[in-house]
Amino acid sequence: MRAVVVGERALLVELGSGGETEALHAELLRRRAAGALPSVTEIVPAARTVLLDGVEEPARLASLITGWEIEPLHARVEPALDIPVRYDGPDLPEVAALWGVSPEEAAEIHAGAEFRVAFCGFAPGFGYLTGLPAGYEVPRRATPRTAVPPGAVAVAGPYTGVYPRTSPGGWQLIGTTDAVLWDPRREPAALLSPGTRVRFVPQDPREAARDVPRGVGGR
Repeated sequence: MRAVVVGERALLVELGSGGETEALHAELLRRRAAGALPSVTEIVPAARTVLLDGVEEPARLASLITGWEIEPLHARVEPALDIPVRYDGPDLPEVAALWGVSPEEAAEIHAGAEFRVAFCGFAPGFGYLTGLPAGYEVPRRATPRTAVPPGAVAVAGPYTGVYPRTSPGGWQLIGTTDAVLWDPRREPAALLSPGTRVRFVPQDPREAARDVPRGVGGR
């Protein structure tokens, strides 16, 4: 772990892995909720860094953080958000072939994992979810699509994500959901935030959007 002072009131903490980053982010949120970080206004995780803004004494906080013993993330227990998904994506057969299983088995593998939002980016409401077992990373598509529809559940590298709106994208599409990832009329507008535990619940493709649990769909 390495902490670097950025400007007058910010601190950038660099870590060695995504797991370390998620664990530190959870620890920072816990300490801020307990009142131990009163001046920190923003805590923004990325793939291997966490940015803290609004720090009164960044150099002092840097020396403190690097001396912390961070609790392993798997020891923390928070409620999980269930997102219904229909495993009907056009790239599911290709992903299954990369995994050496049938499309049905690929859907079971994905749905059997427990995910966590590591960080957000790319578009409002888009979360990068970790949790796929080791060895199930997949490459991005050689040619990105010019338009991926909202609600597309996709995988790329070690991550799973759900497209919140129509946009170009090069991830492998394995399913669809009716959950609304971003709704400015909702508080909070984003369904997913860093640290959120997520489970994808298989849904029969014939089931209608009315079956989406209240709150997940934003209605």
